[in-house]
Amino acid sequence: MLSVAWLLVSLLSLSLPKTSASSEVGLEARAADPCVAIAGQKWVAPADVRNCFKSFKVDQAIKTNILDVVNKTLAFHTSVNYQIQAPPPFQNDVHEDLLKDIARIRTTNYASDYDLHVDLSRTLKRLNDGHCVWINRCFDSSFVNFLPIPLVLLTEADGKTQNVHIAPEAFTVATAEFPDQIDVWQNSLKGSLKGNLQSLSGAKVLLINGLPPNFAVDANAKITGSFQGLGTRQNTFFSSYQRATTGWSYIMGNFAQQSLPLDDDVTLLLQRVNHTLPEVVKLPYRSRIGAAIAPFTDGPSFRANNCVAVPGTNGVDINAASLARVAPAEVPLIQAQQQPPVPIEVQRKHLVNVFMDGSPLSDVVLPPGLTPPSPVNGSLNAAQFYLLADGKTGVLALGSFSDNSFEDLFNALLNGLLNLKSLGATQLVVDVTNNGGGFICIAHYLHRLIIGPKDTTVPQAGLDTKARAGPLAQLIVKEIVENNADPREQLLYNPANWRNASGEFFAPTDDWLQPPVQLTINGHRDAFSQRLGQECQPESFVTPPPDTALFAPNKVVIVSNGRCASSCSLFSITMSKEEGVKTVVVGGRQGVQQQYCGTVGGQSTDFSTIDTEIKSTGLKNNSLAPPDLVVNGVQGITWRLGFGLDDKNAPEEWQNHPADLNLPLTTKTINNPVAIWEDLAKRFF
Repeated sequence: MLSVAWLLVSLLSLSLPKTSASSEVGLEARAADPCVAIAGQKWVAPADVRNCFKSFKVDQAIKTNILDVVNKTLAFHTSVNYQIQAPPPFQNDVHEDLLKDIARIRTTNYASDYDLHVDLSRTLKRLNDGHCVWINRCFDSSFVNFLPIPLVLLTEADGKTQNVHIAPEAFTVATAEFPDQIDVWQNSLKGSLKGNLQSLSGAKVLLINGLPPNFAVDANAKITGSFQGLGTRQNTFFSSYQRATTGWSYIMGNFAQQSLPLDDDVTLLLQRVNHTLPEVVKLPYRSRIGAAIAPFTDGPSFRANNCVAVPGTNGVDINAASLARVAPAEVPLIQAQQQPPVPIEVQRKHLVNVFMDGSPLSDVVLPPGLTPPSPVNGSLNAAQFYLLADGKTGVLALGSFSDNSFEDLFNALLNGLLNLKSLGATQLVVDVTNNGGGFICIAHYLHRLIIGPKDTTVPQAGLDTKARAGPLAQLIVKEIVENNADPREQLLYNPANWRNASGEFFAPTDDWLQPPVQLTINGHRDAFSQRLGQECQPESFVTPPPDTALFAPNKVVIVSNGRCASSCSLFSITMSKEEGVKTVVVGGRQGVQQQYCGTVGGQSTDFSTIDTEIKSTGLKNNSLAPPDLVVNGVQGITWRLGFGLDDKNAPEEWQNHPADLNLPLTTKTINNPVAIWEDLAKRFF
């Protein structure tokens, strides 16, 4: 069927007078532009999106610019050489030589700019590091692929057998989120199933595109990135939930939601609920335009409006007389971070450790029948408190360690936990499902609040860290300490913002990168800062915590789907390894070790922030400095790397974090937070 845009072009070609050869050529060129077919459309076929994207030829100057920015920004990424070959237990999961592959990409000829992007994006994703990613808003989530049948991995009544199912709540979710597209899927079904999409909910999936479902799960785990643990990457295939800022969100999972137009359709062999015979179902993916995409009419206007650098893409000189403020929702970095929008100036003051993703935070709503009841007083945005029906189990559902107010989140955590105690709670479930991290000091504070004052929480409730000490990083520090390049102490490299391993602040003139700590990692020489210590107490603790523990460690359980990253990892690791708190991952595949967290880092940042450091110290013309990025992209990095707790001289990033329990999910507990919390209360308390 022709789109409205194509129909208009056709009508124009018939009705307009052909006054000149040039007007005919112009109209023919417009009609031949595949991006016209998707212009002005909310829903389109993925193939039409791909045709548009693949019509963009590679501009060698732009390709060089992107690779120069990525390559030179990686000089500040702590893990480049570590990630060439991670140690056990992740030796099979992390083994990517980034610099070698970037050199390969430089010399590779691509049929289109889209093909170049997919190769570069997947190269970074092979790190399985949600801090170090390449995102190009020209392509990533500009159109999003959806299916109305999110999948789940359920354990059957025997307690042993696992099967992939269409989520029991699939039709409820789809009709609420895609009311303008349900008829397309209804009518795509054949025979007696036509118009009966609802009957697929809960069906057992026997084959996906002719192969057992686990083949599709594992294929996705190879390209999804973000987490070192195989189990966590497998879990991303399936639907889940998250406590978001404005309510409870439903995460569709990588099967039912794709940030690129990768697949056109899927063929499933199903066994519907209360049916014995298998049936073949074929459903098309449909591609919905992203909320952040600016209007366009053709390929050139799509690229001009969506693919070029915008305010916030590049860094700024913070010492300039005037700085234009960009709304948080429009800053590329903030759009990519998996946390509530936190202004850049707030992130400079209250440092964050948060992972990034090409897909924005989900705004799909968790169905009412699965949504927890009214929370306890003290709840705020992504931090919600509940008291279970047993009257003694409190719950903190924490979807992020960030909020639009650093101070308010501090107070909410304190007040919410105190309110739970006043209501009779003696045990605590902390649900950090799909928590992408946030403010580092919030993670330290929550640990201190729950456990009380002791040698593992005072003065340092987190991990010691180190930064990479490359040649340009050393020059930045030198400009700050010798030439007062940061008089207001706003830059990451300012020594006044850090303490040494003994917890003592550096003096403003201390060059904390000298002498560099020289290491050989996977056969490559590298250099790092000295060990950095305590970073939060007492200055960053807005409200003093109580003098006693709020809960005993053996009365606390931390639960997630494994997708707990960055500051969430910092919290979970110290609670588990230092306090003995039990950890649970829900719904993972049996026989695969579930990691209760991943993507640890110590502090994350990105190219634009590093560019600000460079420009503010007058080093932009240095040959080591990355150029300004010309496309609408984000390159993330880990700027500080946390030292481990089991092996105190090696990074925590690649040390083991095995969950104490892989909690089976059933039709009664799947994507039902309260049912999961009640199950945990019975098992652990």
